[in-house]
Amino acid sequence: MSNNISYNELVIKFANVNGSGSASANTFCAKSLYRMGIPISAKNVFPSNIQGLPTWYEITVSESGKLARKEKIDVMIAMNAQTYKTDIEAVNVGGTFIYDNSIKRQFSRDDIRVIGIPIARLCAQEYSDARQRQLFKNIVYLGSLSLLIGIDLDVIEKLLSEQFKSKKNLLEANFKALSIGRKYVQENIAYPLEMQVRKCNKNVNKIMINGNEAAALGALYGGATVASWYPITPSTSLVEAFEKHANKLRKISTGELNVAVIQAEDELSAIGMAIGANWNGSRAFTATSGPGISLMGEFLGLAYFAEIPLVLFDIQRGGPSTGMPTRTQQSDLMTCAYASHGDTKQILLLPSDPYECFEFGYKSFDLAEQLQTPIMVLSDLDIGMNDWVVDELTWNEDYKHNRGKLINSDDIEKLREFARYRDIDDDGIPYRTIPATNPEYGAFFTRGTSHTDTAGYTEDGRIHAEMLLRINKKFITAKQLLPQPIININSPKSKIGIINFGSTTVALNEAIDKLSSQGIGVNHLRIRAFPFSEGIRNFIETHDFVFILEQNRDAQMKTLLISEEQIEPKKLISLLNFDGMPLTSNFIVDGMQQAIHDNKNIKKSISPPIKIV
Repeated sequence: MSNNISYNELVIKFANVNGSGSASANTFCAKSLYRMGIPISAKNVFPSNIQGLPTWYEITVSESGKLARKEKIDVMIAMNAQTYKTDIEAVNVGGTFIYDNSIKRQFSRDDIRVIGIPIARLCAQEYSDARQRQLFKNIVYLGSLSLLIGIDLDVIEKLLSEQFKSKKNLLEANFKALSIGRKYVQENIAYPLEMQVRKCNKNVNKIMINGNEAAALGALYGGATVASWYPITPSTSLVEAFEKHANKLRKISTGELNVAVIQAEDELSAIGMAIGANWNGSRAFTATSGPGISLMGEFLGLAYFAEIPLVLFDIQRGGPSTGMPTRTQQSDLMTCAYASHGDTKQILLLPSDPYECFEFGYKSFDLAEQLQTPIMVLSDLDIGMNDWVVDELTWNEDYKHNRGKLINSDDIEKLREFARYRDIDDDGIPYRTIPATNPEYGAFFTRGTSHTDTAGYTEDGRIHAEMLLRINKKFITAKQLLPQPIININSPKSKIGIINFGSTTVALNEAIDKLSSQGIGVNHLRIRAFPFSEGIRNFIETHDFVFILEQNRDAQMKTLLISEEQIEPKKLISLLNFDGMPLTSNFIVDGMQQAIHDNKNIKKSISPPIKIV
């Protein structure tokens, strides 16, 4: 055994063929590491077809918490001969390349360890059914890997027992495949590898969950009883998770479900149903991705102008058009911020991980009713479909849902007069009723045409302009209600800042640590909502140069900051990534170092961090 052993700091990557049944085995590996108490981050890179194209599953293991995606791999399990060339190139110097050598191959690299395991041949000897041979190859390589890097066998077997508890034959077959892989390593390969894993206690009070599942739970706790949707990657699993949990948690005493999940014929119908349900007093939502947002534009304008609450989850993917359905991006910002035609502006919530997907998920329903407008929660594929290790989701049993200025029958009896669109409190938000509140008072006509404060039809341009100004006032009110930015001042004297939002936070935190170790102090602000709070403008004004990190080509967040806050464009420096992959910290560090090298004024603004990392 080598003396250069390291523990719990490595990147494992599985290279497979889509549709080969590898997803379960790869997820078992990630969950086993998580249950061993080791912080992990799992990234699934998969094609948009059903079967046959390459797919990869990457697990970053880091007891020190450096969980951003890495450019190089330490242990590559290559099960797809079509991608051997690129897979072996991705392995770090000193790393390990494991492949199925049922057919012998020659590889040119001599700076890595190449391990051949005849997985297909081993399965052919043990299983007569062709489908079983294919499926159990995945568990065989998991068994081999478990011995090579030290994954606890007990943990894997417990996971398998939970997965197949009602299918004894399948459980025994999986145990057998696991032992085949381990036995071959024991008898033929020097193990363990230099990079190993071992139990630790870093996952106390943590859970492993993806953003779509967390957002679905947030919607459930937010009081949602109606979900209308049309399937589209990567948002489909959000509504599926909502239905799964609602079937358990939304049963009334008769055994019936107090929830409606409706798969519409298209995106227009989906958002139309959600708007109708909200207008009628339910809490309803829809979920989609970029192409769906484009189709929903007119209805978003109706909800904005008629002031009907609505929650919409947009799980962003690569665009434009069909684009890259199974890659991540942050390219819907501008489309969502000004969704629909005319003078419209939408409220956006920008979670950075599954925990905030849950938090913003339930808060969005309160905000929609408080502000009487659509609330759009912008996640992305990386957050939505990949497994993250985050703090346990918490819920305060004393939490009271806020339905905003919703008046009841007694209130109307006292008022005897009701003006649906009149701003009584000077905050831009009128009072509202829902159908059947009172048999005599409180009725109004909901329309998308120009209207008076009593909801009557008008073509008077002055009244129309007053209505637009009044609606805009609620967005000033919203700034105080929305999630505030997170600010980290790493160097009080530094005049360099960086702004990000969403899933780029993990990579950015690592990048800031690397820059700090080089004596470069960078202050950080994370945007969590639009319209922007005053704190964002203040942060920019106190720095000479502010980098804007985002995953789109056209610097959409930078454009929003310039147009909405009248920021001097020369102060803002874009760091743009739009290749569809989750960010690495090196991308950020390299981009900032290049900008510092190219601009002597930026270099003059550098100040050391408070604490050198």
